[in-house]
Parts: sequence; structure tokens; C-alpha cells
Amino acid sequence: MIDIALNILAVVSLWLAVECCLKRQTEKSLEDASLMPFADDPEVARRVEAATGKTINAVAPEVARPGWGNLDL
Repeated sequence: MIDIALNILAVVSLWLAVECCLKRQTEKSLEDASLMPFADDPEVARRVEAATGKTINAVAPEVARPGWGNLDL
């Protein structure tokens, strides 16, 4: 019986924590966050924009400066 009560308490606590974290978010900020993984690749950002119609603020990848080598890990 105590196990069931603790499980219910854990679920309610998790739900309240998520609600607390997301209560100040707007629809625009959540949409921007969902498109963020595509922002660092301009080509992918263009394809996602064409497919969804949503604007993605893409960032151009850094280019190597003269005299600095690229380190691929």
C-alpha cells in the first residue's frame, strides 16, 4: 500500500515540476526551441523552412581563419 502511495507521489511531483518549469513559456519560445537543432546548418534550415513554412534563424558555420588549423575530433 505504501508503494502505491509513493509511486503516485512521485508522478504528481514530476508533473508539478514540469508544469513549474514550463509555466512562463510562450508558444513562440517553445516553437523557437523546437527549431533550434536546425539552426547551425543553413542547408538543413532551408529544407526545414520549405517543409514547415516556419522561419529558422540559421547561423553560418565558422570558417577557418588564415593561420589557424581546423581540429576535427
